[in-house]
Amino acid sequence: MLPSKTAASLAALTLLLSLTACAAAGGTDTDPTGSGASAGLGAEADAMLANYDIEAPASPTDLIDQLQAQPLAERPDGLMASVRVDALLLSVGDDEISLALPQDEFHLSIAPYLTDTHECFYHSLTTCVGELGGEDFHLTVTDDASEKVLFDSDITTFENGFFDVTLPAGLDITVLIDDGERSVELPLGTRTEDPTCVTTAQLS
Repeated sequence: MLPSKTAASLAALTLLLSLTACAAAGGTDTDPTGSGASAGLGAEADAMLANYDIEAPASPTDLIDQLQAQPLAERPDGLMASVRVDALLLSVGDDEISLALPQDEFHLSIAPYLTDTHECFYHSLTTCVGELGGEDFHLTVTDDASEKVLFDSDITTFENGFFDVTLPAGLDITVLIDDGERSVELPLGTRTEDPTCVTTAQLS
């Protein structure tokens, strides 16, 4: 879903990212050890969250769920939380903490829309906002290779306009979103090069 050769173009890109309020591809090496997720967030992450009166949950996956469901009015100002393929990146200013996610899972956030959307590659739990918050949909996810249905259920978008689904990693998938009147079908993936944030799901 996002190179610049001059300082001016770099500044323009920075402004674009600020306006779209989502994260572009690239960035920090999120899990250099390849160790995968472990229980607890660690003292450093706990302290960073405590500065925003956020009680640290047991795991990075739980923190994703917690921040995603947070009402927009209660979003922490200054705390960035970016969902990468293998890690959740927490940052405040120049301070950044990488929390490893399970290596066999892929956390996908999708914002269906009718008219308004934005570019996004890595989902930002504290800044991304989609058009259709609190809306009901039926979601079907199918593995292209095996034709196995991985997910088939009703879902409701959070106040931020996104819904989440956790899928097996390393697949090519087809996603079908239906609101009863309109629908959209998307070819997506759950590989290391794929986005965790999908904002191209236009219903028609």
